Amino acid sequence: MTKNSIPGIHHVTAISGPAQANVDFYTGTLKQRLVKKTVNFDAPDTYHLYYGDRKGSPGTILTFFPFADAGPGRAGPGMASAYAYAVPKGKFTEWMERLGDAAVDFAGIDERFGQQYITLRDADGAPVELIETDRTTEDLLDGFHSVTLWERDIAPTARLLTDAFGYEERGHETLRGVERLRLVAPGDERGNVIDLIRSEKPSIGRSGAGTIHHVAFRARTNEEQRDWQDRLLSFGHRTTPVIDRQYFNAIYFREPGGVLFEIATDPPGFAVDEPVRTLGQALKLPPQYEPIRDRIERVLPPLKVAS
Repeated sequence: MTKNSIPGIHHVTAISGPAQANVDFYTGTLKQRLVKKTVNFDAPDTYHLYYGDRKGSPGTILTFFPFADAGPGRAGPGMASAYAYAVPKGKFTEWMERLGDAAVDFAGIDERFGQQYITLRDADGAPVELIETDRTTEDLLDGFHSVTLWERDIAPTARLLTDAFGYEERGHETLRGVERLRLVAPGDERGNVIDLIRSEKPSIGRSGAGTIHHVAFRARTNEEQRDWQDRLLSFGHRTTPVIDRQYFNAIYFREPGGVLFEIATDPPGFAVDEPVRTLGQALKLPPQYEPIRDRIERVLPPLKVAS
C-alpha cells in the first residue's frame, strides 16, 4: 500500500424512507450494529443513522438520511447503484438458510467474477448484495465487499480510479446487456472493490428513497487527506474545503460520470463522543445543535433497535 493509493471504501451514504423500517432491516435482517444515531448536519430535524461492525470500523459503515415522506428513487447513469457486503468464508449457505427461515425474499444464487452472490432488497427496495469471499472472520458479515457505479461511459471514471486512486483492473465482462469492469484497491482492506457498469437498457436516475447519495473513500490521516486535495487538483478535480463531520473530516467532488465522491479520514472515529460498548444508543448532536436538543428530540421519532 502506497501513500498515493486509496485503501478502500470508508462509508456509503444512502437515502431511505421511514427510519424505523430502515433500522429493522439493517439491525434485524442484516445484523449490523447501529453505531451512531445523530442528525443530518444540514437538516437537524432528520436522523443520520450509521450502521457497521461492533467498533464502527472504516469499510463497514453504511449511513442513511431517512425521510418519512421521501418518494421512491431509481438508480441510473451517473449514480452509485448498489453496495455489496462480504460474506466470510463458509457462511454463504448459512446466510441463505438464515434469510429463508426469516422469510426474507432474495434472488437466486448468481456468480460474478468467480464469486457467488445473492441480492435482497431493503425496506425501500434498494438492492443489497451478499458476496461470498475467502476472508475468514467470526462476524456474520465482513464489512463492504464492493460498490457499483453506473456510468454512461466507463473509461473516464476508470482512469480516475486507476491513475489517481491507484486501483487496478481485475476483470471485465458483459452479461445480459450490462458491461462490468472490476477495479480493486491494493492490499486486502474491507471494501476495496469498485465495479463500473454500463447498461444497454435506457434509464434515467432519480434521487429518492432506495438510492445512494455518495460514496466515501478512506484517508488514513488528516495529512493524507490534504495530500489528496492536491493530488486530485493535479488531475483536474477541485474538491470542497475540509468539512468537519465530527467523526471524520470530509472533502467532496464529483467524478467524471457524475457520482458524488467523498474522501473521509479514519480519525477521530465513532467512539470520540461515546464508548464503544454503548455506540448508537444515545442521540448524539454536533455542538451547534445542543442548544436546541429538546426541540430536535420532540421532532425525531423514537427508534427501536433489534436485539
